Amino acid sequence: MKNKTTLIVLLALAAVLSAVARLVPHPSNFVPLGALALVSGAYIRSRWGLVLPLVVMVATDTLIGWHNIVFFTWGCYLLMTMMGWWIREKKSFWRILSAALGGSFLFFVVTNAAVWAFTPLYAKTVTGLVQCYYLALPFFRNTVASDLIFSAIFFGAFEVVLSWVAQRREKLQTVLVK
Repeated sequence: MKNKTTLIVLLALAAVLSAVARLVPHPSNFVPLGALALVSGAYIRSRWGLVLPLVVMVATDTLIGWHNIVFFTWGCYLLMTMMGWWIREKKSFWRILSAALGGSFLFFVVTNAAVWAFTPLYAKTVTGLVQCYYLALPFFRNTVASDLIFSAIFFGAFEVVLSWVAQRREKLQTVLVK
């Protein structure tokens, strides 16, 4: 890939931003990790795309503190990275929007089921599960907002920068040929 260095820099910046966003005060669940997972899957053409969001999660969870559903949250981000593979096939507004919303929904369903099942916060009944999901709705709103906003920022920035670099490279080649 001609833009490999540019892509590495962009992914590194997205990873650093995602890590910092988890470490500084922020609204609950308003972090760019879902978007990082999607762009990792969409732009890293190997299974290594799975590693980047996981490294950010492991590093920041080590600093923030571990919790008893950590593997469920990590698993959601791995699945979101795989959703990025679908985006890679044909990058479009609708695919990115669908994956961001789908990833938010996946995260909400899986992590709240894990909270219900593996913490003492809720009764292990259908009523307890419904209560868990109901009380998590404000977190879901933040997850959706952050996944949509940061996906737009990351995908938009990646495409603009990669296009700009390709245009500059083309102009340089034209000048060198003359």
